[in-house]
Amino acid sequence: MTVIAERATPDPTRTVPLPLRDQADVRDRWLTQRLLDLLPGLMDRAGIDLWVVIGREYNEDPVLPTLLPATWLSARRRTILMFHRSDDGVTAVAVSRYPVGQFLPAWEADDQQGLSAEDAQWAAVRRFVDQAAPRTIGVDVSRVFAHADGLSHTEHQLLVEALGPHAEKLVSAEALAVGWLETRLPEEIGALHAMNRLVHEVIDEAFSPAVITVGETTALDVAWWIRQRFADLGVDPWFQPTVGLQRAGSPLADERGTVLPGVPYDAVVQPGDLVHCDVGLSSLGLMTDTQRNAYVLRPGETAAPAGLVAALGVGNRMQDLTTAELRPGRTGDEVLAAARAAAAAAGIDGDVYSHPVGVHGHGAGPAIGMWDQQDGVPGAGQAPVHLDTVYALELCVRVPVAEWGGQLVRMALEQGIALTEAGVEYLDRRQTELILVPSA
Repeated sequence: MTVIAERATPDPTRTVPLPLRDQADVRDRWLTQRLLDLLPGLMDRAGIDLWVVIGREYNEDPVLPTLLPATWLSARRRTILMFHRSDDGVTAVAVSRYPVGQFLPAWEADDQQGLSAEDAQWAAVRRFVDQAAPRTIGVDVSRVFAHADGLSHTEHQLLVEALGPHAEKLVSAEALAVGWLETRLPEEIGALHAMNRLVHEVIDEAFSPAVITVGETTALDVAWWIRQRFADLGVDPWFQPTVGLQRAGSPLADERGTVLPGVPYDAVVQPGDLVHCDVGLSSLGLMTDTQRNAYVLRPGETAAPAGLVAALGVGNRMQDLTTAELRPGRTGDEVLAAARAAAAAAGIDGDVYSHPVGVHGHGAGPAIGMWDQQDGVPGAGQAPVHLDTVYALELCVRVPVAEWGGQLVRMALEQGIALTEAGVEYLDRRQTELILVPSA
């Protein structure tokens, strides 16, 4: 008999990215833990006895990939997962032509009994619901969160037909789907620390003479270098990186109601520029979202102008004011209003547009402002803040810089944070000093 030695999986809190096989091991382990430790409480909080998640190949519910084995890159044919809450915990079953990881099979090929494959599959759903006798059946329909609105029109119709009298028990599973997507295990938060560390290292390299030749390299060159660097490291971006410039003599431009840098996106980096980036990577089924700033030293300079240093300090103060208001039970709009009131009292001109980040870059959960909605966000702004969630603390301040003749500088920052019982913690580290880029 051949004995296969147990494989030791590297620690994702220390090493990112892991080899693909190790990533699959980690993700499957997380899924088991989430189903056992998180899902029962989330179902109780949402008041749902039975949760049904349905997707067809290439038309997956956004929740479905978070429930599938790591080696499943999509649904297969029609994949139906059902989660029944009972006194014993949660029973997770799959009504699928193929075995689905650790889910209990609720439909076998021998069950067709003269029915078509499709009819037999829906008959299996009905049998399980009859046995479970739930009071409420949650399905992923939502007007507010696209993440929780993954049940297609066709699948909804077929489900209603299959359920018969049980169809009157159907309710929106919005709160459950959002809770499942936004809640993080401690191990996932640990991995996000490592992922954010990797992002910060890539940005430090991008904002260095190794990448930027002042007077030759464009902001667009740097953006593409970041994306290529992610690919070389074996991680994916979840959006195209952007790099922008601000400089003395090129004032901010008012565009669509927001104030943006007035330097073209493909301009050449020059001495005296303030360089800003916005980047996000994906690994282990999780996302990051980060913005940082650098200053290009002029010949003879050894530090950034005091006005730019002060502007970054104002941005850090805005971060502090916002995190101080991020409390469980508050809505996103309440956090936004309190943070903006505190900023106004401190004489800070700034905007807050923070959001959950985790399974999705712009994740499910409370929106804390948007760049063009500083008085509240209808729908998503009314979602409550919960513990064990991760946010991209995204905001900006506008500060006049004396060394630039009083010209306004827009200091934009974005940093991953985790909200746990211990409070708010920064994932890896936040930026408190401008990165300095030598001119030669």
